[in-house]
Amino acid sequence: MQKEKLYGKTLDELIAVAKRVGMPGFAARQIADWLYRKKIRSISEMTNLSIKMREVLLEYYEMGLAEPLQTSVSSDGTKKYLYSVLNGKFIETAFIPEKDRATICVSSQAGCKMGCVFCMTGKQGFQGNLSSNEILNQFRSLPEYRQITNMVYMGMGEPLDNLNEVLRSLDILTSDWGYGWSPSRITVSTVGILNRLNEFLEKSRCHLAVSLHSPFDEERSKLMPIQRTNTVEEVLNIIRNFDFNKQRRVSFEYILFKGINDTPRHVRELARILNGIKCRINIIRFHPVPGSEFSSPGEEETVAFRDALNAKGIIATIRASRGVDINAACGLLSTLKQNKT
Repeated sequence: MQKEKLYGKTLDELIAVAKRVGMPGFAARQIADWLYRKKIRSISEMTNLSIKMREVLLEYYEMGLAEPLQTSVSSDGTKKYLYSVLNGKFIETAFIPEKDRATICVSSQAGCKMGCVFCMTGKQGFQGNLSSNEILNQFRSLPEYRQITNMVYMGMGEPLDNLNEVLRSLDILTSDWGYGWSPSRITVSTVGILNRLNEFLEKSRCHLAVSLHSPFDEERSKLMPIQRTNTVEEVLNIIRNFDFNKQRRVSFEYILFKGINDTPRHVRELARILNGIKCRINIIRFHPVPGSEFSSPGEEETVAFRDALNAKGIIATIRASRGVDINAACGLLSTLKQNKT
């Protein structure tokens, strides 16, 4: 009989576990404390549970932690971790240390069904949703996990396409019985799935990042097929009508493609469609992937695009490129591993 994994279960699920094995209800919080507050690797280490209770737990459950298969280290300090999930699929996690913070970029799916033409993960196709265990294991299993200050759901996959498991993982990260993080330390990125966006905004207090990449419908449709059924206009209407508190941030991810979405016309249209939304634009340099027709503008052109947005009253920043020498762009490492198996 395959044992269930304890790590990644919510408090309600742990209460059900305690009931199943004949433990008192308060034991669920004790188990949660061991799982999410203490650095243990096995149920046997839960020493405030009786030996008999630990033995009963071990009969049905395991911790469910898994080490990364491979680690790549960049000259800039960025680390890329490769994990095996879903019985033979692969995902990637990036650890990005900076002067005053350390960010982890986690995956929510193996592959992706969104089909964005510039994305290596999309070229893999959809391979499966990750469980909350597999999402949070990317965080907990890192040697640096105690150093991590921020988390972004910007790795492989579309988080809102796996919303139930993403929300479970966010619950564990932000609840007092879990890791107790402030939601302001977490950002969830999406291409904009309308029927899931409202649910995410209502059930979570984490920051939202929307992959935009072009303000024009036809152009964005060519880059991102989701635009054909879930338009930017509809996404922006949801954002405008939602009551964001002061602690919650909305940002727009904008990969800059040379000669495609980097003109003054794009600046003007971005200013028009984002008018009235308190937000920022994160400009991202495009790093070529195999078979891609796209390229990135030079440094001077990228800075000029940022400055033009700032002149229109939009807070725009250029995201620093990290891990270029270790294939840190999403999907590259897992694709290489997949092709070797």
